[in-house]
Amino acid sequence: QIMKQVPVRFDLKTLHIPTYSAEKLSSMKDMDWNDFLQRVCSLLDSTEKSTGAARSKLNLLYYLSTVAVHKEVASRLISSQLFPVLIQQLRAAANWDIRAKVARVIGLLALHTSELGENVPVSEAIILLTELIRENFRNSKLKQCLLPALGELLYLIASEEEKRKHPRECCVVPLAAYTVLMRCLREGVRLFHC
Repeated sequence: QIMKQVPVRFDLKTLHIPTYSAEKLSSMKDMDWNDFLQRVCSLLDSTEKSTGAARSKLNLLYYLSTVAVHKEVASRLISSQLFPVLIQQLRAAANWDIRAKVARVIGLLALHTSELGENVPVSEAIILLTELIRENFRNSKLKQCLLPALGELLYLIASEEEKRKHPRECCVVPLAAYTVLMRCLREGVRLFHC
């Protein structure tokens, strides 16, 4: 059973970066794009543990969710330094709300990207999502947040392999990912769709 998530809204006043539209982001020159990405990555990478810092990260992730549905922006973001930062946040964030929103952004990027760069660490994201689902298997709410991202990444890899006719190293899928996915499906996990 797939449940639609409510639309996300971000707070302009507390977002510490310019809130460019997806159209503006897709047409940015490299220098402006890199400046924007640098600011986003440093905000996400911040190790401050206050409630305000967590709220700020969540707000930034809500913003990223709104621009990640644009094909050109998703393709640029997934192939940028942001993707490894998202993986790091998924691995290390103490706050599970942040991890859930990071998983959502990853799932949206995988769903909307039209082109996957050569060195995007997709396998690393799949391995981490698989481990998190396995470690928290009895927590159905977490599984609902993590499984859509895993599914979108698996679909992205399958689509890329079909286009290219040969697998790439960054797109190797561990058997454990399929095992976890099938186990969740057998147990009838209710999923949130990105």
